[in-house]
Amino acid sequence: MESVEANFLLLESYRRLPSDEEFYNSFVSRNIYNFQRRLYLLRKLENNERKEPVPVNEYTIEHIMPQNENLSLEWKISLGSEWQRIHSEYLHTLGNLTLTGYNSEYSDKPFIEKRDMEGGFSNSPLKLNSDLHNLNDWDETSIVNRADRLAKMACNVWSYPLLPDVTVNAHQSNIEIAMPEYTISGHLSIDEGGNWHDLYNAIHREIMNLDPCVSQEYRLRKNYAVYIAELIFAAVVPTPDRLSIYLYMPFSELQDPKGMAKLIPESYHMRRAEAELILQAPDEIPYVMSLVRQAFRHQMESED
Repeated sequence: MESVEANFLLLESYRRLPSDEEFYNSFVSRNIYNFQRRLYLLRKLENNERKEPVPVNEYTIEHIMPQNENLSLEWKISLGSEWQRIHSEYLHTLGNLTLTGYNSEYSDKPFIEKRDMEGGFSNSPLKLNSDLHNLNDWDETSIVNRADRLAKMACNVWSYPLLPDVTVNAHQSNIEIAMPEYTISGHLSIDEGGNWHDLYNAIHREIMNLDPCVSQEYRLRKNYAVYIAELIFAAVVPTPDRLSIYLYMPFSELQDPKGMAKLIPESYHMRRAEAELILQAPDEIPYVMSLVRQAFRHQMESED
């Protein structure tokens, strides 16, 4: 565990581990609703220190202050004279989001009705809703206070490693031991003038631009490249006669109206990959990327 913590502390650039203060500030202000791993986040908060975990997948995400831009008079009065700014600034932030099994029943009802109705916040068994039981209003102060509570909880769930500098430096020498580094640049089908040089570079750029967390590694002595977020979600394999894209997601869940992807036999050496695409021309890249994006999203949103 110590070596893992030290490795996190030694990461640089966009991979750098934020301090608790940076994490807190981002946590209370960012758009959580459109965060790809929002269910994972809410599951971890809800089940923090629970011995009997709540099956979060059985719930849906609820905006306490409704998403509807045409807020009712009751909501405008509740939010105050700056209701438009508050709605725009806090709508998708952590303080305004919770979990419920009664999303459709809540609709755009005023806060008091959401609190007191059958299945309302006052009867909710969820820890995420514990601070909603006795509130009489939902305004900017309420949202900020709830965000503060949940963000402090998050700092405990995802705590910053506390290691002495001497310990971190000792592990750095181990991390920096030279390991073989493979590149795909020398591959006969990829090197300058090779069959797939331009096409490979084009698809590589598109995949790397999916998200800052995406990284690339080369496997089996330069034979192919894999693309990783938390796990591998795609691989690009050049051969003399084709450029293959492999996707790591259930084939049955892939939305492929053109039928470009083929199911990979279980015995194939790519292991968890289930779909193979053959990329032959630059004009196929937009469609291929629509499939690659699905594999990326599948991994980032997975509860596994």
